[in-house]
Amino acid sequence: MSDQHGHGHGSRAWRGLRHALAPHSHDSADKTDAALESSSRGLRVLGISFAVLVITAVVQAVIVAFSGSVALLGDTLHNFADALTAIPLAIAFSFGRRAATRRFTYGYGRAEDLAGIVIVLLIAASAGLAGYEAVGRLLQPQDVHALAWVAGAGLIGFIGNELVARYRIKVGREIGSAALVADGLHARTDGFTSLAVLIGAGGAALGFPIADPIVGLAITLAICFVLRDAAREIYHRLMDAVDPALVEQAEQTLRAVPGVLRAGSVRLRWIGHVLHAEVDIRVDHHLSLIEAHAVAVEAEHQLIHHLPRLRAATVHADPDGPEGADHHARLLSHR
Repeated sequence: MSDQHGHGHGSRAWRGLRHALAPHSHDSADKTDAALESSSRGLRVLGISFAVLVITAVVQAVIVAFSGSVALLGDTLHNFADALTAIPLAIAFSFGRRAATRRFTYGYGRAEDLAGIVIVLLIAASAGLAGYEAVGRLLQPQDVHALAWVAGAGLIGFIGNELVARYRIKVGREIGSAALVADGLHARTDGFTSLAVLIGAGGAALGFPIADPIVGLAITLAICFVLRDAAREIYHRLMDAVDPALVEQAEQTLRAVPGVLRAGSVRLRWIGHVLHAEVDIRVDHHLSLIEAHAVAVEAEHQLIHHLPRLRAATVHADPDGPEGADHHARLLSHR
């Protein structure tokens, strides 16, 4: 049994007053508004972070041109790749705002996961190119010029990436977007690799020009670690993995609902940056259909209130009894 619930976006006082007067008024229009607002926030984050990272990378590219630093080149390439990840994410957020259809009955939220695959490929490409350039410079060493400018560019890269990382992670966690959080963590690691450019510049200044390509290889290795973490995050989403703590929270919530004798299976999945749930509950077999439905409605209501970013739940109520009865006997051969 399923009923649609959601939360509107007004002032805190208005939300509290509306809930007090009509505690069950959670309609699909409210939920659609919430999802659209989340996507709009994601698009704003992507637009701003894209501009910051492009400006950062362009400044670094100019310095690469006259300094010849391969460490800075690797960092610049990575920053350009990080900026470009905003494009597939922006497309996914925009696509995910489309309404569900008879073919795509759950909507288009999973487009974010597809964007995550593109992000992983971009990170892999930047790692490969940076590593190639670093190895080439090790085999054919070249002097690095304008070391002060190279060091300054590394510092600029750190500041730009850290600002973007904090913004993406904050909003990504607030709206429940794994792809946006992963992209923010990616930007944070980019910031620390930018600081590594300072080490390369310092080594060159002390008479060790080989420090520059070595740092370039270290940056490549750091990118590979980011690649591993991002790939794992996207893999979990594609495989419908959720935090086990959410499942435990859902079970505890169901057990506390009046009329629920036992909580059965709980299945949660992310679709874009919202959660969907399918749960089974056991109710007294003496209840009427209307009474059992009321228990299921209250179960969904409580789940939406207690699970962050849960947009909808399908609650299946099974009669608990009479003793020895198997209400799913006809389905055993199909399971």
